[in-house]
Amino acid sequence: MSFFVDVILPIPLSKLFTYSVNEHEAHFLKPGMRVAVSFGKTKIYAALVFRIHNEQPTYQTKDIEYILDEFPIVTSTQLAHWQWIADYYMCSLGEVYKAALPNAFLLESETVVEIAQKDLSTTQFSDEEYLVYEALNFKTSLKGQEITKILNKKKVLYVLKSLLEKKAIKISEKIFEKYVPKRIKYVRLAEKYQEENGLKQALDLLKNAPKQKQLILAYFNRKW
Repeated sequence: MSFFVDVILPIPLSKLFTYSVNEHEAHFLKPGMRVAVSFGKTKIYAALVFRIHNEQPTYQTKDIEYILDEFPIVTSTQLAHWQWIADYYMCSLGEVYKAALPNAFLLESETVVEIAQKDLSTTQFSDEEYLVYEALNFKTSLKGQEITKILNKKKVLYVLKSLLEKKAIKISEKIFEKYVPKRIKYVRLAEKYQEENGLKQALDLLKNAPKQKQLILAYFNRKW
């Protein structure tokens, strides 16, 4: 038996798109979970599962790339509400999907450049091509933004096109999370100075460091 999922893509197209899944994936997936799917020749999108079924479409389906969520991030009630919004405002579910979810939950596809052949003769390269090729010899891959910084130019497609034609690089699509957690650093006293009786010992050690001594006193005043 074949298994399929209808997914919502974050693009302004009214129809749902169907992808193939295996039996294990079909039993694991639920509406409202995200899956990575390829669309077109090079793009990868985070699509939202709308329906799981066994109905074979009339066209050849692609497999999903992989599952992004362990649990649904959108409820069935919300999906029904999205459908109402799309019908009422005469827009696509994809547009509602893109507008409804915070950016942190949306994934984006970025072009990643990787070296195809090492130790090529660089005599055939222009100065800009040489810079990109040499950078890739020291780093496994480069994002488009990194190449822009290396060349100090925003338009780098012609350089990449030339390197592709010379079979020096290859371009693949990788998926990246937009969300980056904010981290805050904290400093604390060593365990032996945590108690009140450790205060005297700590102050004795800092008798020639008035600023550090003041910091220790402020810490204990706040704690006690």
